[in-house]
Amino acid sequence: MDALDRLAEPGLDLLRRVDALLAAGAPEGHRVWPLLRRMQVLPGDALRSFLDLRPAPLATAGHAVRRHVHGYDHACAALTDPVRWSGSAAMAYGQSRAALLRHLDEGPESLVGRLDATAGYADALADWVEGSRLAVARALAEVIGSAEAVSVVAATSVTRAASVTGPASPGGGSAAEIAARVLGVLCVAYDGAENLLRQWSPSLAESPWRPAATRFRPDAGGGTSGGRTTRVGW
Repeated sequence: MDALDRLAEPGLDLLRRVDALLAAGAPEGHRVWPLLRRMQVLPGDALRSFLDLRPAPLATAGHAVRRHVHGYDHACAALTDPVRWSGSAAMAYGQSRAALLRHLDEGPESLVGRLDATAGYADALADWVEGSRLAVARALAEVIGSAEAVSVVAATSVTRAASVTGPASPGGGSAAEIAARVLGVLCVAYDGAENLLRQWSPSLAESPWRPAATRFRPDAGGGTSGGRTTRVGW
């Protein structure tokens, strides 16, 4: 349980009241309007969705992806074992084997390179979730203890519920201010996620297979230009 978990219950209760007031409208020209248009969701719903984001599953996924690298290491070791044979077939096999080794583990575009990048992206997302949850928790702590929160709770109490009729109603301005603070932090958080995606996208692209360019062509006798004799030794 982190700081956001501890603040979730009072935060959701406050934002439920904020949502009720915002449903009746917000003051004209208030800074909450562009945030509402961008997020397309009220702050209470936005927080409920964000609470589902956890860093642990992403960190676990990164570790799981890295474990697959060992399987590629074994495959590469098998391909690099010396083969005691010669001739055109051996040379053609050597070219294919070298191409496969490059595809498996040579540079960032190889399969191992893409696995490393995928694991790194998962780790970066886990760090983003952890940092963003802390930022949202700080914002919630501020608004829960604010004078605006007192105004919102008073305006949405049982005895005052009938007075909530529009943006000029008691607590409307306070609700808009709380919503702006919370949505502003969430917007920054989601901007961070989009930046991570742009940063990592080139490293997460498909690893293309580039076959070896064969140097051997059939000759008139049905063999290859590299010779028709293949010798195998044990």
